[in-house]
Amino acid sequence: MTDPMVERIQRNPKYLQLKSTRGRYGWTLAILMLIVYYGYIALIAFDKEFLAKPMGAGVTTIGIPIGMAVIVFSIVITGLYVRRANSEFDALTREIIEEATQ
Repeated sequence: MTDPMVERIQRNPKYLQLKSTRGRYGWTLAILMLIVYYGYIALIAFDKEFLAKPMGAGVTTIGIPIGMAVIVFSIVITGLYVRRANSEFDALTREIIEEATQ
């Protein structure tokens, strides 16, 4: 036994578009994050000398800003997803629900 509202939503072309677009966007950002994270881990594993080089005359090494860049990158792509979800995806969801309740 299925709810007729659920069936109307699942048949809506906008729902299929939302599902496809959101999934593709989410996977794209996830793959980018995996590349950046595992790239940094691979750099740690295979080129420690590069990461251990000091920057200037101080004690800070190149690895510190690269590690911070990984963290900042994760925050930025999270912000990009939230921004798109709050605008495009939420608006499309509202339209789908309005059409299904008519």
